[in-house]
Amino acid sequence: MLTAVERGEPVSQLVLSKRVGVAVGLLNALLRRAARKGYVKVTSVPAKRYAYYLTPKGFAEKGRLIVEYLDQSLSFFRQARDQYEALFEGARAAGRARIALYGCGELAEIAVVAAMNTDVVLVGIVDRAANKPMAYGLPVVRALDDLEAWDVIVLTDGRTPQLSYNDLLAVVPADRLLLPEFLRVSRLRPVAAASRAGAGR
Repeated sequence: MLTAVERGEPVSQLVLSKRVGVAVGLLNALLRRAARKGYVKVTSVPAKRYAYYLTPKGFAEKGRLIVEYLDQSLSFFRQARDQYEALFEGARAAGRARIALYGCGELAEIAVVAAMNTDVVLVGIVDRAANKPMAYGLPVVRALDDLEAWDVIVLTDGRTPQLSYNDLLAVVPADRLLLPEFLRVSRLRPVAAASRAGAGR
């Protein structure tokens, strides 16, 4: 929001809310809070519009938040990469070197980077909502049966990891599912899991 306000041009809250990607009501609350903290100055302009300006304090806060975000993002990337790399090395040591990924988001990209440091073969990515045939140099399919032979599946769904795990349990033995700890997925078998994973093996 502070980045969107930084332009300092007359704009409606509706337009600003679309730039930020939040509802108008939430944007209004965020703007009021930022104004109370002294980060934003609000000026009335013709046609029932407002111009929002960052104060010097707002510029400093924006800079601090960017640094904090980048630091957290880098820390998360390292944690995720290290955990995927450990999963891949463990699978390789157990003689399971052909690995499928489940989920085609940014976690899949991190897993692909992690695999470069190991002796495993990524055979592809399973993603029911996939709308492209390739991602990160790997084939993307909608169901497990559409994928070539694999030994284990590594969860790379960062949006709904628990649901994906529960669905996979309905079609894949638990010992063939590998989960990074940072996803915080419960390994308890659900009472009933309606399969979204597709036909299993």
